[in-house]
Amino acid sequence: MNENHIQYKITVFFFLCGCEINIGKFGYNGQGASELALVTLAHCTLGLALLQKPELDEGVNELQKALDLGRGVNPKGYMIDEIWQELAKAKYLQWEHASSKRSWELKSLKEACETALKEKHFLDDSHPGSFSDEAIISHMKQLEVLSRVFKEAGEADIPGEVPDYLCCKITLDILRDPVITPSGVTYERTVILEHLQKVGKFDPVTREPLDYSQLVPNLAIKEAVQAYLDGHGWAYNTN
Repeated sequence: MNENHIQYKITVFFFLCGCEINIGKFGYNGQGASELALVTLAHCTLGLALLQKPELDEGVNELQKALDLGRGVNPKGYMIDEIWQELAKAKYLQWEHASSKRSWELKSLKEACETALKEKHFLDDSHPGSFSDEAIISHMKQLEVLSRVFKEAGEADIPGEVPDYLCCKITLDILRDPVITPSGVTYERTVILEHLQKVGKFDPVTREPLDYSQLVPNLAIKEAVQAYLDGHGWAYNTN
């Protein structure tokens, strides 16, 4: 598939969808782009267009494909950061929708359980000789346990602080594409590459000499970050 054909498909896609998306901010100027870069852009623009429809889940899938492909084109490119920002916004929106639904379901279930406990307490009290301080205390304890259980069930949806070990040592933002240095410090790839290019070839934390070739993907932290984001979608908020 040549460059002109892919550009044509992108143009037709925008025309059919009636979408207005500024693809220039992704570093695309329409000239000299590799086939992989164009395919990356195609997935990205499709994802953004689906988000405008809105087709949230499908849009997220396309943006994720664009991000994965884009890292193969140029890991330290401007386009990668822009795609990530758009993906993070969409993922956060996904979490907001799911969180609102879970909150409503938990609230409804809690109210139903409280009603059932109160009805049981009322029925128990209706029997001769059943009314006592002990019965009241037991009922109150049951309500407290119920409240604690539902509070714990909703804690994952309460925004908090991302653990330090999942954050870049320079930006303090949650890691996306972590790399580790020989000294054992983990950074966001694009951030440490920019540091090496603009500031100097040394580790900003340990001050040890450091070269691009010494950076190694930290797959363990990358998996840990993804697991954390899967359970704490609010952490996608980049504001």
